[in-house]
Amino acid sequence: MNQFDPRTVVMLCGVMSGLMSLVLFSLQRSYPQSIRGLGDWSGGLFLIFWAGVLAALRDFLPEFMTVTVVTFCYFLGLYWLLYGTERFLGRPHATLQWLWGVLALGGAHMWFTYGHPSLLGKLVVVNLGGILIFGVHAYLISRFQRKSLGKWLTFAALITSLSLQVLRLLALPIDPSELDFLNHTFINQFYMVGFAFSVLLFSIGTVLMASEQLRDQLELLATRDSLTNAFTRRHWNSLCEAEFLRSKRSGRSFAVLALDLDHFKAINDNHGHQMGDTVLKNFVTQVNAHLRHSDQLGRFGGEEFFLMLPDTTLDQAVLVAERIRADLGRTNEVPFCTVSIGVTTSDGRDQSMAAILARADVAMYRAKSNGRNRVEVA
Repeated sequence: MNQFDPRTVVMLCGVMSGLMSLVLFSLQRSYPQSIRGLGDWSGGLFLIFWAGVLAALRDFLPEFMTVTVVTFCYFLGLYWLLYGTERFLGRPHATLQWLWGVLALGGAHMWFTYGHPSLLGKLVVVNLGGILIFGVHAYLISRFQRKSLGKWLTFAALITSLSLQVLRLLALPIDPSELDFLNHTFINQFYMVGFAFSVLLFSIGTVLMASEQLRDQLELLATRDSLTNAFTRRHWNSLCEAEFLRSKRSGRSFAVLALDLDHFKAINDNHGHQMGDTVLKNFVTQVNAHLRHSDQLGRFGGEEFFLMLPDTTLDQAVLVAERIRADLGRTNEVPFCTVSIGVTTSDGRDQSMAAILARADVAMYRAKSNGRNRVEVA
């Protein structure tokens, strides 16, 4: 590795951090606010950028700028990256305690720079601080439940950085002067190149994690009703078509329930649309309490919903419908609301899913005409 100039590697690491900071900053401006942490990752990389640039200018700038300011930028940058991950994952963060910790690390480094000069002391502070922050950061990412390329790249970057800090700490007894980041020793060059690689890997990983979360949110918007979180009509229809084909192959029936809230227009007229929205959301919550994981509830518009129950007989479907109707009738919420439900099941003679939906719809309108707040079977 003698062909690598440590000063150049440090500068390139700083410039690379700056460029990735710009990438994350631009994403933060264009992505929805629900994806948090992008601005913090950008800020952390920006501080590491300045740390790299100033460190590479040692011998050209005052020691305070190239040592003390660099150290504080480095530790603050690492913490800011950690803080961004905590926000991205929606986890609580102890900002004040961490800032005190960063100040303590920076203060200890200043003591070994000006108070009691010791290269060994400075290296111990830098590496122990790095081990602490990278270790906590890697643990947080490992707890992220989504298994994705972005997560594993980010985790790999943090483990790489953590390992480099540990190796550098273990090498201190050899000769601390050989570990100064501008020396041309093999172990120092290995550390600098490895750290630059891990910064790039971390940046790519965080960009991928943010992109994956954006894709999840877009998929959610495409498949879920934004008010009630029931499936959209289009997505519910696609689920039912798949169940219809499966039922044809297996010969097992499935049930479809058409549900329509009674006198819902009066609720909107008398109590306002906000209250109407609340009634719809509460209704979906109550219905979901009676469903299995495989059951699918879709909103077809306004106060009309359809429910698909796989592997369900007509008698079983009627029991579910009666539970839903009775549960809604027992609510103490104002305004009081009831539901009319039409029930049907698939038949081996059905040629399309539309025929099944039409039967459930007819049964629901029969429930309306027979006095509402009842269940009718097609």
